[in-house]
Amino acid sequence: MRGPCLPYTSKLVKTLLYNFIRQEKPPPPGTHVFPQQSDGGGLLYGLASGVARLWTVFTLGGVGSKATASPELSSPLANQSLLLLLVLANLTDASDAPNPYRQAIMSFKNTQDSSPFPSSIPHAFQINFNSLYTALCEQQTSDQATLLLYTLLHQNSNIRTYMLARTDMENLVLPILEILYHVEERNSHHVYMALIILLILTEDDGFNRSIHEVILKNITWYSERVLTEISLGSLLILVVIRTIQYNMTRTRDKYLHTNCLAALANMSAQFRSLHQYAAQRIISLFSLLSKKHNKVLEQATQSLRGSLSSNDVPLPDYAQDLNVIEEVIRMMLEIINSCLTNSLHHNPNLVYALLYKRDLFEQFRTHPSFQDIMQNIDLVITFFSSRLLQAGAELSVERVLEIIKQGVIALPKDRLKKFPELKFKYVEEEQPEEFFIPYVWSLVYNSAVGLYWNPQDIQLFTMDSD
Repeated sequence: MRGPCLPYTSKLVKTLLYNFIRQEKPPPPGTHVFPQQSDGGGLLYGLASGVARLWTVFTLGGVGSKATASPELSSPLANQSLLLLLVLANLTDASDAPNPYRQAIMSFKNTQDSSPFPSSIPHAFQINFNSLYTALCEQQTSDQATLLLYTLLHQNSNIRTYMLARTDMENLVLPILEILYHVEERNSHHVYMALIILLILTEDDGFNRSIHEVILKNITWYSERVLTEISLGSLLILVVIRTIQYNMTRTRDKYLHTNCLAALANMSAQFRSLHQYAAQRIISLFSLLSKKHNKVLEQATQSLRGSLSSNDVPLPDYAQDLNVIEEVIRMMLEIINSCLTNSLHHNPNLVYALLYKRDLFEQFRTHPSFQDIMQNIDLVITFFSSRLLQAGAELSVERVLEIIKQGVIALPKDRLKKFPELKFKYVEEEQPEEFFIPYVWSLVYNSAVGLYWNPQDIQLFTMDSD
């Protein structure tokens, strides 16, 4: 952090990043890194055999070590470099100086960027962004690579701007969606990081538009339904909604569904050509919330009746449960409303799904918490329902969609009430080190190749320890 090593900060950070980018495989056992000298001695040979022994420790785990590297860690050197980089980046600032490694991570630029560094930025350097982007896309199966991606997106505006300008964002987004899709198999920290990366990306309107223009074929890891052709935007919506549903039935983590809903809200004004299945899932999630709302209301009513006859039994806090569910319902209505008011003509499948399940919305029409936001949804449902009524009974799906597409042109847009644009921005917690430092060290403990840590000697310090 200080002293004679400080000037080498940028070189160290750059080298660790390049080790991660290169993903070099260890040499086969018994090979020498340098040519062997004929007399079998000398300094070079000594160095070479030393390097070979180091690789052996990396690849075989070393004496008394934990299990060897997991299959995805094909380059132990890249993995170790990445872990060291994350440890350095998460050191807390000294009282008289900021963390130089974090400064270096926050300020490095692309090798193609010829603009001079401001004199106020210490430890700056340049690196090939294309190579770094490729490595990040390929390595997202590991927690530490996802944490690096989060760190760079959140802290380095140069790399964030570069990534958002890429025309192949699917290479980065698809591995992140796959992490969320396999939520049952991932630890909660990895899921959080993947979700926050999506939230950061959805802060950009250009990203929200472009993801609907990328058409994907045959997503093999999505098993609920065969998706022969779907836009990246619709797939993103499907995976985020699935994460919310999983969270509602299993973990019930408010932080998780808040971030999921914030990402959907950021995208909602730019929803384009939603896949029919994505439109159905939006309404299905609303249906699930509606049922949950009615169940909690019923429990609260029964509980209240019971409390009148017996004052000794403590009551469950149904009011709090109801409050949380109503917050989520409100958010879902705002997301639907945002899509209808901003891009109704682009989303006939969402209007179709709304009409198909229009009875769901009846109970919320007069509810004081939802009355205002229900106005537009109610207007759209009433308008298209009357047009379908005029067209007669027994209409095919194709005919209904055709009537919706024609009706969009005739709908009086001026009657749709304007609401503030839905925009959510990711902000780190007040003391992020309380989350990140234990997380990084747990990754080092579990993933560092060939390093043995005696569990009995590990000490956890509270944040206010000297």
